[in-house]
Amino acid sequence: MLERTMLSWVITAITLIAFGFTIVLFFDEFGRLMGVASSNRPLAPTYFGLLLIGTGVAALILSGWRYRAVLRYLRIGEFSSIAGARQKPAQALVYAITIVTIFIGVFAFLAVAARAL
Repeated sequence: MLERTMLSWVITAITLIAFGFTIVLFFDEFGRLMGVASSNRPLAPTYFGLLLIGTGVAALILSGWRYRAVLRYLRIGEFSSIAGARQKPAQALVYAITIVTIFIGVFAFLAVAARAL
């Protein structure tokens, strides 16, 4: 059940990262259309997209840290027999997915930030 909770956080973070990236690309392309007046704040969608991407990456980091802390708590003392301490492959997969998603989020953040400069 702990893995499902962590993967729900991963899905939420992926959604935030993708939505932030989509907002930046949509408004960038929308600004290139002919006959559309320029915005008063042309970088506002970029900042909002960066905020969403950063929130997704932060959610991944915090949820990964919390997942590790709860696993450590469950493996100590009276919970060790029911904590699934032998489920290393499942935990390794959760860690791998989380780390890869963090790298994707950081790459998306840097790509948007570099494009805005």
